[in-house]
Amino acid sequence: MSLVETPAAPSGGTPRGGARVRVQKLGTALSNMVMPNIGAFIAWGLITALFIKAGWLTGIFHTLQDPSGWVARIGGWGDFDGAGIVGPMITYLLPILIGYTGGRMVHGNRGAVVGAIATMGVVTGADVPMFMGAMIMGPLGGYCMKRLDALWEGKIRPGFEMLVDNFSAGILGLLLAVFGFFGIGPIVEAFTKGAGNAVNFLVDNDLLPLTSLLIEPAKVLFLNNAINHGVLTPLGTTQALETGKSILFLLETNPGPGLGVLLAFMVFGRGAARASAPGAAIIQFFGGIHEIYFPYVLMKPKLIVATILGGMTGVFINVLFGSGLRAPAAPGSIIAIYAQTPASSFLGVTLAVLASTGVSFAVAAVLLKTDRSTDEPDLAAATAEMEALKGKRSSVAAALTGADPGRISNIVFACDAGMGSSAMGASVLRKKVQAAGFGDVKVTNQSIANLTDTYGLVVTHRDLTERARQRTASAIHVSVDDFMSTPRYDEIVELLQQTNGTGTTTAAASDTSEKPDGPTEAGHDVFGLESIVLNGSAGNAHDAITEAGQLLVAAGAVDPSYVDAMHEREQSVSTYMGNGLAIPHGTNEAKGAIRKTGISFVRYPDPIDWNGKPAEFVVGIAGAGDDHMALLTRIAHVFLDKERVAKLRAADSAEQIRAVLSAAE
Repeated sequence: MSLVETPAAPSGGTPRGGARVRVQKLGTALSNMVMPNIGAFIAWGLITALFIKAGWLTGIFHTLQDPSGWVARIGGWGDFDGAGIVGPMITYLLPILIGYTGGRMVHGNRGAVVGAIATMGVVTGADVPMFMGAMIMGPLGGYCMKRLDALWEGKIRPGFEMLVDNFSAGILGLLLAVFGFFGIGPIVEAFTKGAGNAVNFLVDNDLLPLTSLLIEPAKVLFLNNAINHGVLTPLGTTQALETGKSILFLLETNPGPGLGVLLAFMVFGRGAARASAPGAAIIQFFGGIHEIYFPYVLMKPKLIVATILGGMTGVFINVLFGSGLRAPAAPGSIIAIYAQTPASSFLGVTLAVLASTGVSFAVAAVLLKTDRSTDEPDLAAATAEMEALKGKRSSVAAALTGADPGRISNIVFACDAGMGSSAMGASVLRKKVQAAGFGDVKVTNQSIANLTDTYGLVVTHRDLTERARQRTASAIHVSVDDFMSTPRYDEIVELLQQTNGTGTTTAAASDTSEKPDGPTEAGHDVFGLESIVLNGSAGNAHDAITEAGQLLVAAGAVDPSYVDAMHEREQSVSTYMGNGLAIPHGTNEAKGAIRKTGISFVRYPDPIDWNGKPAEFVVGIAGAGDDHMALLTRIAHVFLDKERVAKLRAADSAEQIRAVLSAAE
C-alpha cells in the first residue's frame, strides 16, 4: 500500500490553557531544536572524553609519543591549543545545527539556511557557546524569511524566482547576522554568565539540591523540556567546556527518583499498577523513558514527595563527589549517563543513582503502605491524565495499560470547511469500513482548523494533507483526490485488517444513526424544489459554482458573499468528488454568511470540465449546523449506486430528482 503513516494518534485529553501550556509549548519548541541534534552532542562528548588533555586516551599516548601528536591535535591541546575538533564543534557546529533546525521548523529549508546564517552572528559575537542565542536566532531567521517570502508570493515574473529567492535569503541573512553579532549575542552572553554565576552560588552554598523542588514536579507536568533544554543544557555545555564536565547534566536525567517509585509499587502496589511496575522500571532505567513513571505519581500525587527527596539526595551526592557529565545524556538512561561520565565521576554518579533510588523507594513505600484508600488505583485513568498533560499519546502508554498502540479506533475525514467534501468522503468511507466488519471504528468529518491530535487516521485531499499533518502529527495520514471511488478507501480497510485484526462487527449491527430511514420534512426544507435545476447553463467549473451558489442565495440560505467564498474554496482545493459529482461550498471563514442550511442541485446534460474531470452533477452546499449531514450521507450513497445515478440522468422533474436523493436505501 502507499499510505503515508506516522505514529498512532494520541488519546483525547482535556483542553489545556494558561501559563503551564505556554511553558510547555516553549519547552517543546526548545526540545525540537535540540533533540534532533543530540547525536552531535554525543559525538562531541565522546571526542572530549577520549582526546582532551585529561581524556581516556591521552594518558596512554602521552607515554608512547610526543603529546603534541595526533591525539593532541584532535583534542586541541599542547601545541594545538585552541584548534583541534573539540573547541570548534562546541563553538560553531552545535549552535549552528540548533539554529538550522529552529529555522527549518518555522519555514523549511529556506528558513533553515537563514537561521544558520543568523546563528553565525551570535556565535562570533560572544565568548561562550551560543546555544541560547541559536535557539533565538534560528526560529527568528525562519520567521523573517517566511514573512518576506509572503510579501511577493505569486508576484514574481517567471524566470526571476531563483534570483529573488537567493538574494532575499542572502540579504536577510546578512542583516540578521549583524543583528545577532551586535544585539542578541552580547545580551545572551551576559545572561549566560549571570545564570552561570547563580549556579555557582548554589553550588558554593550547598543549595543545588533545592533545584529538585522545581525539577521533579516539572517533569511530571511535562515542563521539564523548558528547564532542561532552555537552561540546563546551555549552561552545562558552557561549564563542561571550561572544566571538562558539568553537574547540571545530572539534575534532570537521574533515573533514580522514578525507579524508586516504581520499585515501591512492585512491592506495595495493588492491581494493574503492581503488575506493570516491573516492566515500567526496566523501560525507565535502561530505556531512559522517564515519562513511564509519571502515571504512577499522578495516581498518588503525594508520591511527588518521594521523587523530590530522591532527586535532592542524588544532587547532594553528586555535589559531594564533584560529579558531572561531559555532555547531555539523552534519553535519561543509565547507559547514556555512563557513556558521558568521565572516569573521575563514575563513583559519584553511581552512588547518586543508588542513593536517590533508595530514598525515593523508602518514602514511596511508607506513603503506599500507610495509604488508607481501599480502591485499586486506576492506572488507565492516570495514563490518560498524563497524555492530556503531554498533549499527545505517550509512546509507552501501552506498556502500562495493555492497549494496542497500533490499533485504529477513530478516523476523521478533514477538509477546509468540514461540511462538504469531508462529509461526503466520510460517508463513503464509513460505509466501506462498516461493510468490512469494523463497526467499532468511528468515522467522522471535521474542518482542518478544528482538528486535534486525537485521531488514529486522517484522510484529506492531497492538497490539504500537509496542513492536516501540522495539526495531527501523531496520526496516520492518507491523501486522496477522488472522494467517491478512490482506491485509497480499500487500502484503509486493508490497513484496519492489519492493525485491528479481522473485522467481526457486521454492517447491520453497526451504528446507523447517520442513515435516516426516509425523507423528512426538515430534509425537504433544506432541499427545496426551487433549488433544483435540470439543465444547467454553465459551460465551465467557474460558472457552475456561481450557478449553484446563486440558487443558495435565491433560497435565502446564504448571503451573496458566500458565492465568492465558494470560488475561493475551489482555488485552494478541488471540490470534485468523483463519479461525475462536484459539491462546491464556501470556506470555513465564510460560515458567518450562512443564514440557514441549504443545498442546491444542478444537472448538466453535457458534462463540464472540472479541473480535467467531467462533472455531470453539481451540488452546492451551505451548512449552518449538522442538520445537512444526513442528506449529504444519502447523496453520497446515491452516487455510489449506478442505478440511482441513472435515475438522476433520466429524471424530467425536480420532484423526481428529490425523490431519488431522499429515498430510503
